[in-house]
Amino acid sequence: MRVLVGGGTGFVGGALTQLLRSRGHEVTHVSRHPGPDRISWDELSRSGLPPCDAAVNLAGENVLNPLRRWDDAFRRVVVASRVETTKTLAKAIAEAERPPRAWVLVTGVGYYRPSPTAEYTEESPGGDFDFFSRLVSAWEAAAKIPGDSTRQAVVRSGVVLGKGGGAISQMLWPFQLGLGGPVGSGLQPFPWIHLRDVAGVVCHALEKEGVRGVLNGVSPASSGTSNADFARELGLALGRPALLPLPGWAVRGVFGAERAVMLLEGQRVAPKRTLESGYCFVYPDLPSALQDIVS
Repeated sequence: MRVLVGGGTGFVGGALTQLLRSRGHEVTHVSRHPGPDRISWDELSRSGLPPCDAAVNLAGENVLNPLRRWDDAFRRVVVASRVETTKTLAKAIAEAERPPRAWVLVTGVGYYRPSPTAEYTEESPGGDFDFFSRLVSAWEAAAKIPGDSTRQAVVRSGVVLGKGGGAISQMLWPFQLGLGGPVGSGLQPFPWIHLRDVAGVVCHALEKEGVRGVLNGVSPASSGTSNADFARELGLALGRPALLPLPGWAVRGVFGAERAVMLLEGQRVAPKRTLESGYCFVYPDLPSALQDIVS
């Protein structure tokens, strides 16, 4: 297939591009600036969709950038980088003379309300209780296109764990120094997925004709993983102690109270429809995922 990928130069986008090309697909990126095998968002808006068989949007500003204050200006950037890019792609697909066969959007499990006990599947309600849940609702609504000529799917991703970026890149050095540990109480659920699997779920949604609707992009073991479990397993994988908790007040001080919820609370999320659709996880459990990352 010829696959158009918005946000394809980022952490997940790089892994998805590598996987798609290894499976014989051609990939064109949509990014801020044009170049080889890429077009710009402005060009997409002006000229419409280039010939393609499938489209994906991964674009989105890093919400947990510690160098950005959580103010109204940054909130607008976070929303626009997700909702407006998705609207641009969806509009181009809807207006294309020959629309792609598949259209996949990657959002987040922030759609579901944080809870230490509730377990969520793709059918669970959510999307209307705080800034991040409403963001996911607006993001997913922006992707909807009329008619059924293009198969549509949404992957709600958990925390993506992989080499060279994402959450692990910010955590690794304190753990390597023996200064790592759980965040806050450590009791909060930790919904996670390996980088190879989030790329794999998207690729699966693109390739498999029957796949449509919401798929939870989390590991099968994720719903039973707490933040303290993650800290302990990362310490074991590195051969380092993981006993020093990061206090909640420090997290709130760096990120602000609204963003800190993403780290101090969590959701138990199960990939029910993802498994039922036939996807087989490469890294279904945390020890094997972390061993691959730190090796």
